[in-house]
Amino acid sequence: MPLSPSRKNSVALLAICLAALMFGLEISSVPAILPNVEKVLHAGFSSVQWIMNAYTIACTTVLMAAGTLADRYGRKRVLLISVISFGITSLICGLARDASVLIVSRFLQGMSGGFMAICQIAALSHQFQEGPRRSKAFAIWGIIFGVGLGFGPIIGSAIVALSNWTWVFLIQVPLTVVTLVLIAGSVDESRDPHAKALDLPGIVTLSLAVFGLTYFITQGPDLGFTSPTAIVSIVVAAISFLVFLYAEKHSAYPMFDFSVFRIRQFSGALYGSIGMNFSFWPLMIYLPIYFQSGLGYDVVASGLSLLAYTLPTLAIPPFAERLSLRYQPRIVIPAGLFAIGLGFVLMKFGSGVEHASWLTMLPGCLLAGIGLGMTNTPVTNTTTGSVPSARAGMASGIDLSARLITLAINIALMGFLLLEGILYYLERAAQGAVDASQLRIAAAKIAAGASPGSAVDISGAVAHAALVHGFGWVMLYGGIGAWILALASFITFGPAEERSRTKGICATDPA
Repeated sequence: MPLSPSRKNSVALLAICLAALMFGLEISSVPAILPNVEKVLHAGFSSVQWIMNAYTIACTTVLMAAGTLADRYGRKRVLLISVISFGITSLICGLARDASVLIVSRFLQGMSGGFMAICQIAALSHQFQEGPRRSKAFAIWGIIFGVGLGFGPIIGSAIVALSNWTWVFLIQVPLTVVTLVLIAGSVDESRDPHAKALDLPGIVTLSLAVFGLTYFITQGPDLGFTSPTAIVSIVVAAISFLVFLYAEKHSAYPMFDFSVFRIRQFSGALYGSIGMNFSFWPLMIYLPIYFQSGLGYDVVASGLSLLAYTLPTLAIPPFAERLSLRYQPRIVIPAGLFAIGLGFVLMKFGSGVEHASWLTMLPGCLLAGIGLGMTNTPVTNTTTGSVPSARAGMASGIDLSARLITLAINIALMGFLLLEGILYYLERAAQGAVDASQLRIAAAKIAAGASPGSAVDISGAVAHAALVHGFGWVMLYGGIGAWILALASFITFGPAEERSRTKGICATDPA
């Protein structure tokens, strides 16, 4: 019996939300298991970073291709294929027994996730086009995405405590089956009749630029930033980015339609995308290390402590949507970024007090989570809603590209700052009594949550203080960065009158 239109839309929303849940879980549950993965697979600090970065870089690699292919061949069709691929690659991740194999399989999973993320946003944007229904649908989507992100840490921690880390990936397999059935029977097929050809030069050059920069940041401390390999990686990144800009400017079918950046509402919201992933999400990769090694919590207590950081993303999105309708995104998005920055500063002070605990971290964690909840859904709704519906795939592609490129780079940058902050403290404590290379090895072990080792004479108190000092650098960096991007977003949105006029001009721009 065919579903009524309203019933069909409800099931479609459920299906898309399940896909969002899968994607969110794979971001937030993995950090909670990384300390165990490091021990079981004998992975170093750099490998731990790459287990996360392989996923985000792969997502970035396929995002714009996914948007173009979905617009051209059908968003529902590509969504179904991507969900199947996500389930298969999750199974491969769960069966991995070597760090290198896990990194490669995470890259493949990230490619599937990138397609899935693009298609779910584009499909949701097409399925719900009216103002109030659209806002409600995106608010529900934001809540479910927040459930995946918010409960991911405790789910990952509970899985490790009750079974083993592999089930963080294997749990996606049954979710895949249910999601496929719901999508097949409810989501409307949609495509852009004016979809362009695939922009291979743009995809390849942008991917090389992100990979080269990330490689330089993560491997530079070990290789030496002036080593031939490091220099080649940063030169390749710079040249690739310049070629990308040239290719997009002169291509008949560019993957980035730069005309949308003239829409102030789109560009202002894009700063919100960058700001969230500049600060909030990359820190989640490292917070389990702080809670376990810095505060001495076990894996379950660490996961519970992380809930203060992520649970506000469940409660705030509907409230943020109402605020956006009343005060407009040009106020809500910068305010959310400012709250994230203030939360980071409070976390820095909370982690540095004499008897630090989850209570001293609580105010900063809650405020950062509230700021994320205020920013996330309005950003997604604003970027896709500020362009014609036929270009929703392209708009969501640029939005997610901005998020994941920033996330990949800042996972690497925060890891670098954590390592250098620890090393700086150890060098001051050792006062030249320990070889510099041995101190760097010890700093890498401390950053990964392990003991500095018996080869270096470093007391547990010094190692702990060094870890706290390194996290102080990371939190200060994230807080200041979020504030700068909040200001950039507010300025870019501009006055309401000018923003509306610019949107009207660019929405009809045939370019």
